[in-house]
Amino acid sequence: MTVRTLALSRAALAATTLLALAALPSRAAEDEGKAPAISVLKATKACFSNIVEVSGTILARDDAQSQVRPDRLGLKVAEAMADAGDTVTAGQVIARLNLPEGGTQNVTAPATGLVIASSAVVGTIAGGKGEALFTILTRNDYDMIGLVPVTDLNKLSVTNPPQTAAVSVIGVPSDIEGKVRRIAPTTEPNVQLGQVFIGITTNRRLPINAAARARIKVGQSCNVSVPLSAVQYGPAGTTVDVVKRSRIETKRVEVGLTSGGTVEIRDGLNEGEDVVARAGAILREGDLVRPVQVTAGK
Repeated sequence: MTVRTLALSRAALAATTLLALAALPSRAAEDEGKAPAISVLKATKACFSNIVEVSGTILARDDAQSQVRPDRLGLKVAEAMADAGDTVTAGQVIARLNLPEGGTQNVTAPATGLVIASSAVVGTIAGGKGEALFTILTRNDYDMIGLVPVTDLNKLSVTNPPQTAAVSVIGVPSDIEGKVRRIAPTTEPNVQLGQVFIGITTNRRLPINAAARARIKVGQSCNVSVPLSAVQYGPAGTTVDVVKRSRIETKRVEVGLTSGGTVEIRDGLNEGEDVVARAGAILREGDLVRPVQVTAGK
């Protein structure tokens, strides 16, 4: 082979190499263009409320009630002039009792309020079983009495200021604010539940014995937040998929509180990372994808 022929061969090889190298970016771009589009969003900071949920019933607070009993035992009810659900005023005659010597004795309301219970039945002995003739709610002070699992009971406390609760009562259109007023010192051993009293003072009349549900805020935590749909639970632990340089990277994370479709990530993920909005089994570590930025909730 002559020197000239060798030089031409080398030049041809160099040109071929340059053409191949020039084609690499376009091929990479072509591969990326064929990659599946994946919705991603930025991991952001958010604050989560630690909530204890309680189910129970609404009762009138003891010190907001007035119980009406007969002055003399053994008298029969001649007339009942008020019943549960009636509003009475102080001094109003609400029952009459037969006297053994003849005539009747008036029973009057000691205070203005709502009659929430009555045992006054014509012909029966007033207070014969020890119960009050009438129970009158004199103030709009109530307790929601509920049971809390022992695991949540230690999160509750009667502090100053007290822990607040949003109380939802069946038949009442909107939530009412309550405060943790008392926590029973013992628990029910068979069911491992403890009793909590949530005090409610309101200008509304609440239905006594109505079912209610309370959400008590016991703390707050601020951390990285992602949608619940971005989190996967499996044998390897809890993970989220992120996209870096158009490739999938799976990260093991520690989750915390949840709120409104989002979950707190306490460890394993940084603010600002591109998180796959809807994680799924079809994605694998290292997969080439085409990330499409979306906003939370879409």
